[in-house]
Formats: sequence, structure tokens, C-alpha cells
Amino acid sequence: MRYLTDRKRAVGLGSAKSGTEHFWNMQVSSAALAVLVPLFIFTFGRVVGADYATVVDYYSRPFPAIVAGLTLVVGMTHFKNGAQVMIEDYAHGAMRKVLIVGAVALSYALIATGLYALIRLAL
Repeated sequence: MRYLTDRKRAVGLGSAKSGTEHFWNMQVSSAALAVLVPLFIFTFGRVVGADYATVVDYYSRPFPAIVAGLTLVVGMTHFKNGAQVMIEDYAHGAMRKVLIVGAVALSYALIATGLYALIRLAL
């Protein structure tokens, strides 16, 4: 280890040791949401105000169900990453860890609940 220069020791080790990866995950998810949200609005808008049988019939087709599922998963993952960045910036100590665990648990719980509801509609 003593033969490494200071620069070699620091490469890839930002303040949180994963800043670049986190940044790219946020960029990719925001680009995906830029496509998915308008698709979701157009597909979901067709059944707003419809009766239950119409909604079940509509979401039993693959395209609307896949768009809704992808929007849910990508949106909640983007929320999780954004909330984590906000918490890391403004909270300190043990409260930081508690808030991050809470935000991650909330996002995964919402993903699971939403996908369960979507599967129940689609099947």
C-alpha cells in the first residue's frame, strides 16, 4: 500500500464512496420517468372514472399493466434515491440512519403494495 500515490488511493472514493454511481442512477431513473410518466398518464387517463369491470378488463392487457408497473418501480426507486440524498445532506448522527432506513422501507413497501394491487387487477 505504501507504493500507491495519494491520487491512486483516492480514485473512486468520494465522500460516500459511491457518489458517481448514485448520480448516474438518479440520471437514468429521471430519463426513464420522462418517458414513463406521459405514457402512464395517457394509459391511465383512459380508465379514470370507469367502472370496476372496465378497469379490470383494461389492466388485463399487457401494455397498460407493464407501463403502470414500470412507472411505479422506477418512480419509487427515484424517490428512494432522492430522499436518501436529502437525508444525507440535512440529518446527522443516528437520526440519519433511522431516516434512511425509513425512506427505503417506505419505498419498498409502496412498490410491493402497488405491484400486488396491479397483479390482482391484471390476473
